[in-house]
Order: sequence, then structure tokens, then C-alpha cells
Amino acid sequence: MSTAFIYRDARLHAEKVSIADIAAAVGTPFYLYSAGALTARYREFAAAFAPDAPMICYAVKANSNQAVLRLFAGLGAGADVVSEGELRRALAAGIPPQRIIFSGVGKTRAELDAALDADIHQINVESMPELRLLGQQAAARGQVARVAIRINPDIDARTHSDITTGRKEDKFGIAYRDAMTAYRLAAELPGVEPVGLAVHIGSQIVELTPSRAAFGRVAELVIALRGEGLPVRQVDLGGGLTIPYGNEVPAAPSAYAGMVREVFGALEVALAFEPGRFLVADGGILVTSIVYVKEGDRRIIVVDAAMNDLVRPAMYKAEHRIIPVRQPASDVALSPADVVGPVCETTDTFTRDRALPPLAEGDLIAFLTAGAYGAVMSSTYNTRLLVPEVLVEGERFAIIRARLNYDDLLALDTVPDWLAGGKGKR
Repeated sequence: MSTAFIYRDARLHAEKVSIADIAAAVGTPFYLYSAGALTARYREFAAAFAPDAPMICYAVKANSNQAVLRLFAGLGAGADVVSEGELRRALAAGIPPQRIIFSGVGKTRAELDAALDADIHQINVESMPELRLLGQQAAARGQVARVAIRINPDIDARTHSDITTGRKEDKFGIAYRDAMTAYRLAAELPGVEPVGLAVHIGSQIVELTPSRAAFGRVAELVIALRGEGLPVRQVDLGGGLTIPYGNEVPAAPSAYAGMVREVFGALEVALAFEPGRFLVADGGILVTSIVYVKEGDRRIIVVDAAMNDLVRPAMYKAEHRIIPVRQPASDVALSPADVVGPVCETTDTFTRDRALPPLAEGDLIAFLTAGAYGAVMSSTYNTRLLVPEVLVEGERFAIIRARLNYDDLLALDTVPDWLAGGKGKR
């Protein structure tokens, strides 16, 4: 558990603010982030690479709240974006376009135009058709787009299959065998300037061995391309570093940095990274209230958060540590319990047979390590109100995304005129 979330006088606090007090003011469920924890993680990552001064582009998809983006912008971060919407968020949060990288396999013509309008640092191209389209769009505007060729190194990240992105069967990047051809094409096309290579093999990577193998393939390409007289000034090494959700012991940034220097130190290339989960995951929690406790063959704890608020358990079978907001006695007996939400889906189950202390209706519990891929993936399924987000700094807190009300939610729909009277006329 992040040191930002600790018990004081038997009550869980975020930094110096009682979580129970925030719940009383905001209502449950809600996401809660610690500015101090996010700052500490960013500085830890930056310090590991301090001598190299790489460009650290926070992966906006992990948590796209503009307050979070503004915090990282103030620390010097750039942004890795994968849609026009994320690009707009990054710019609105004050991240300079010269520190923005646009990734993603399906950039539309409009999205490429948006990137050209903003004159961002780099577009990571992931297919030959995208490269040709970008060249056409940029040349027609009298611009030159800086591109990196994202390669697919056919390396298994040894993480969850659904968040692995570097195998040949995955949709991401240009096949390693075609990378040289793609780079040569980029050098020939009007409107395009190839500046380097990019790679990202997946998320929640615990061991460094897969990353080392992928980076080794990138280094080989750098040498081969330079051998043909093609300039390769920089490499974008993506993200992937993780933090522990359970008992795993992931590689530290210092070890990661050491490995990167071993692979690229002699090549004199500028480095870029796209950390996301590592920066925000353990700086956030989801706080929820217990609605009912069903006793019987199983102890089933029904909470007011659901899979629409935190989808990772339903989507990936992910497990989050769960702790009560009121600290239990050290000698309290634990017993198995299922923790479930109210959505009408069996998959709306956060955990089964989890050893938990006695809990009662109205008690608050917290899902830990929920700062990444939590609120950003939430929805209004079952016409549930979008979960709010709160940021804590020291002794103060602020709502950084308010909970919608039902009128706002219903107003998003439009009933056609022929149904307005309720008779279904044609």
C-alpha cells in the first residue's frame, strides 16, 4: 500500500485527510488520488534516468483527469496520447505540444490532422497505410511530420495476454522483418521525416528479461539503419513498468534504467518513455460503502461500487487489495467473503473467498492500487452515475470530476419527434 494511505487513530487517511470525512462530503463510491504519491512516483522514475534526461511522456490512457495531467505537466512530463480526445486533454492541461507523442494503430485522417495542427513532437506510425496517409496529409499542408516507426519485435511480455502488445499476432506496430522497409519509405516520402524507432510490448511487466530482448532488437535496427546512411536520432521505449498489486516484486526504475543503459548506452540516441500505470496506480484508491451483507453458504458483501466503476476485475480477473476504512483490531478473526457490486451481471464480482474482517452495512472499504485504468474506464452502465474523482494534497482535497446527476445523464439522450408523443408514428 502506498505510504500516502495510512491509518491514523484507527481511521484510514489519504495524506493528512480522513477518508471518512471525504466520503461524508462527496458520497460513495468515489476515486481518491494522492498528489504526493503521484509526485513521488514521477520523481522516482525521473531520478533513475537523471543523467540521460529522457523525455518522460505520461501515458494519458492510464488516468486522463486534467488535474492529474496538470500535476505531471508541472513536474516536466510530456504526454503519450492515443486519440484526438487525449491530445486535446493534454494540450488543455498545459503540456507543450513539443512534449507530446501520438501512438495508436488506428489514427484517423482527422486525428492525424489534429496532430499536425498542434505540431507535436512525434507521431508513432504503426502501419504502412498510416505512413502513406500521414505523408499525403502533411505534404498537402506544406508540413513535415516527425515520425517514429513502431516495431513489433515478436517478444512476449509475460504479462496478462490481453495487455501484451509485442507478439507477432498482436495488432500493434510494424513487423520486425518489415521495419527496415518502413523506415526507408519514411525517408523517401514527402511530408515525413523519420526520426527514430518506437517499441512497447505490454503493460504490468514484472521481469526485465522481455524488455531487454525487445530493446535489443531495436538496438540492432538502429545500427542497421545507420549502416544504410539513415539517421536514427531517438528511440521511444514505451511504458510497461508496474507496481505490486499483490505479492509480486516488480523491477525497480533504477534496475530498469541500468538495463536500458546497457543496451543503448553506446548508440548515442535520445530516449523517450511512456510510463502510465507505474506513475498513478498506487496513488489512487476506490472508496465504496457496504450496502448489504448476505450471510449463508457464503458471506457476500454487496457494495455500492460496481463493474462500471472499476472494470478491471471483470475484464482481466484483476485482484485489488481491499481494506476497511476503519482499522480493525490486530487480533480480529478474518473469514472468507465475496465482494460484489449491484450491477445485474454475475461478472460484477470484485473478488471471491477473500479473507476479510467482520464488516457491516454502512462500513466503508477501499480498493487499493486503483489509480490506473479505474475511473478512466468507468461507464454509466445500468444508468448508474459516473463515479467522481477527488484529489488530496496535504490537508486539503478537491473534487476533480463531479458526479453527474440523473437529469444530466438523461439529457444526453434525444427522443426523435415521431416518438415524442409516445405513439410510434411513421
